Amino acid sequence: MLGILFVILGSLMGKELLEGILDNKTRENQNQIWILLPGAFGIGMLLMGWGTYLVSGAASAIGAEIPLIYGNLAVMGAAAVFLAVLYTGRIRKGRAVLFHKNRKMIKYKKLFQKEALFFTILALFLIWIMFYVFFIRDGVLYSGFTVYGDYAPHTAMMRSFSLGNNFPTQYPHFGGEDVKYHFMFQFLVGNLEFLGLRLDVAYNLVSVLALLGFLMLLYSLAKRITGSGKTGILTVVFFFFRSALTFFRFVWEHVQAGDLLSTLRDNTEFIGYTVNENWGLWNFNVYLNQRHLAFGLLIISLVIWMYLDWVEAGCGHEEKGLLWIRNKCLTWEAWKCRSVERALAAGLLIGLTAFWNGAAVIGGLLILMGFAVFSDGKLDYLITALVSVLFSVLQSKIFIWGSAVETSFQWGFIVEDKSLGGILWYLLQMSGIFFLGAVFLIFVQKKRSQKAVLISCLFPLIFAFCVSLTPDVTVNHKYIMISYAFLAIFWAEAVTSLMRKKIPVKILAVVLCISLTITGVYDMWIIFRNNGPGHRVSVNLDSELTEWLAENLDHKDLILTPEYSISEVTMSGVMMYLGWPYYAWSAGYDTYGRAEKAREIYTSQDKETVRRLVQQEKITYILFEEGMTFEGEYGVEDTIKAMYPRVYQSEDRRIRIYEIR
Repeated sequence: MLGILFVILGSLMGKELLEGILDNKTRENQNQIWILLPGAFGIGMLLMGWGTYLVSGAASAIGAEIPLIYGNLAVMGAAAVFLAVLYTGRIRKGRAVLFHKNRKMIKYKKLFQKEALFFTILALFLIWIMFYVFFIRDGVLYSGFTVYGDYAPHTAMMRSFSLGNNFPTQYPHFGGEDVKYHFMFQFLVGNLEFLGLRLDVAYNLVSVLALLGFLMLLYSLAKRITGSGKTGILTVVFFFFRSALTFFRFVWEHVQAGDLLSTLRDNTEFIGYTVNENWGLWNFNVYLNQRHLAFGLLIISLVIWMYLDWVEAGCGHEEKGLLWIRNKCLTWEAWKCRSVERALAAGLLIGLTAFWNGAAVIGGLLILMGFAVFSDGKLDYLITALVSVLFSVLQSKIFIWGSAVETSFQWGFIVEDKSLGGILWYLLQMSGIFFLGAVFLIFVQKKRSQKAVLISCLFPLIFAFCVSLTPDVTVNHKYIMISYAFLAIFWAEAVTSLMRKKIPVKILAVVLCISLTITGVYDMWIIFRNNGPGHRVSVNLDSELTEWLAENLDHKDLILTPEYSISEVTMSGVMMYLGWPYYAWSAGYDTYGRAEKAREIYTSQDKETVRRLVQQEKITYILFEEGMTFEGEYGVEDTIKAMYPRVYQSEDRRIRIYEIR
């Protein structure tokens, strides 16, 4: 299929570009193939995605009805020609086509076999879990209860490209304005559906490859930082199963109530005692519903890998105290560039990721800021940061009409007691010893470079408790999750170190390991239960309504609907005046203003009021659903029916659509 060809061409392009910015050194006990594979996919999709989007947008601007045809022809054609010329030249010179002869991707064959088995098992699990929560069967889309809410805006955006012409790009749940939410991952999926992949296959394919790629890099980072493959594997385990006091408190309460076993067996809701913890804010469910986060972390991890050279070199000196501060801040050696090319490449990668996942970009830059403190080559970090910000701002200027973010100091995240003691107690409840204990781990690290990385990985956590960039500060949980993912390296090292000791200490290591994962294990059980049969939202993709909307409305139309989440309407990819308000509100749109106007249109019996609001808001269609309410008030169809012609009625007469002429 063309969709698979797109991914393959992009990954091959990404491999060629990545080889130009990675060093040729074969790390001790490292098979660099686990860097090259995810890096190739990430860079390839990043560049192919942007190329397709930009060409398609230009085609739309000059009047193309189906602009993705031209975007894909241009980008896939250019990639195929480039690779054909490159590989033909290599064959003529007697060189290997895929890998340079001087680059050993698989240096340790026995280790590679073990790693390949581990990643194969991991890939199979990810494929299963992705399709478990999101799949299509007999023309019906099924989304699990713990994820469908996030899929509503994401699938609407995907369908706005695969079935529509969303150029210039709008936010489907708040049509007629700019797009404030990072959407390029959804564009990639929509483009793959346009190229022939079924929606669930396209979404799950890139989701699996992105998350698997990030975990390959996380494993490689852990192995490089600690020198232990076991630590790398345990890091991945800790990534899946979060630490918290939640499970222990839950068990204690139900032991006292005498219903522990039945509750553990029958419960289908995430457990939690801190604010919104029962949403699944801190467990693996985040990576199931916010799938573009893994793609952003893949790119960021690749850049972190590149800059570890700087950290390792900068921490190799033995100076302490004021002498260390002087040498790290006040000397030319500390500031001079070590590799301008790699700094520019890193900045380009991060900057181009801004509209794939902005949280990953900010989290990654915060970690690199920490690296810069402990490293030489500070000008390289500055170049990377400036290039990243430049490209991020450029994209924001193109896609967002007003301010991209509204930065404000907001101490305490969502903690109710915002005193220092209250925040520390909150961290202890929601992560157990994970975050507070990480401070202790700083002092037990033997290598200065490990201390530097550990401290740097705390910066996104600190940022989450101090700064708000959106109306809903809850979305800062992504920064905390970013810190969690990378700090897992050091807890994994702590456990594996204890396992090398005598029996009593090994027992302690096992207890520590269980304490760090037991809440996450139960969370995973809830994910299985609450996304299984009887716990799924279904949408008929063969709906006559979906087909009619996709065929009759274009990107210039704006349809007033009830406040739909995921439905036959959203799956058509049309621009809604106001879909489910939370999605748009949390992205920074004025949903309150539109909700009031929409309520008045739906409930008013004054024709002039309805006509004025419809014209003012540039609404072109009104959808009325039998027995509908809007903001708690029942709709009045008579006024709308008397003013505008009905152009659609569903077979069951439940839904009617009126066109504004």
